[in-house]
Amino acid sequence: MGSFEGRAGHHLSDADLLAAHVAGDRYAFEELFYRHHRQLYRLAYLTSRNPDDAADALQDAMLSAHRRARTFRYDCAVSSWLYRIVVNACLDRLRRNKNHFTTTLPDDNFPVGDPTSLVDTAIVVERALMRLPIEQRAAVVAVDMQGYSVAETADLLGVPEGTVKSRCARARSKLADALDCFDSSAGAR
Repeated sequence: MGSFEGRAGHHLSDADLLAAHVAGDRYAFEELFYRHHRQLYRLAYLTSRNPDDAADALQDAMLSAHRRARTFRYDCAVSSWLYRIVVNACLDRLRRNKNHFTTTLPDDNFPVGDPTSLVDTAIVVERALMRLPIEQRAAVVAVDMQGYSVAETADLLGVPEGTVKSRCARARSKLADALDCFDSSAGAR
């Protein structure tokens, strides 16, 4: 596999890589993909809640980005553009596959005592995220985990800014309730 190793590709910006891909460089998109693969897969996984669906959605998204690269307007970061394509691919897949909607986890998955002695904090947080409706999860992941502004997230998701704000507020409230056990255990120390 000939990649950008040994070439100047790993020093180019994302926009330069995308422009090189459009200009016919057969390795530029590969470098762009590998540069963002980990973050995009995590986003796909957090959005779709299933490793197989996340991998499929990421593949669909990257094929779409590869084909539509000529349409990129350079009015936002390439990573934001890729993020939007991945989120949309996940949402499309979830809409087509109704049986993957949020399911309620039994209460015994969240022990009443000190959860840090039983499970890693990240796992508990991820489970709480997975319990959120997809629209709320996509908004709160974009704003609170990926660092996008409300305006950028509204653009990414194709919804008004007020909708992003309300989805984030609802998601944060649900997460606060789900993660309340951390607050009470912290005070007991």
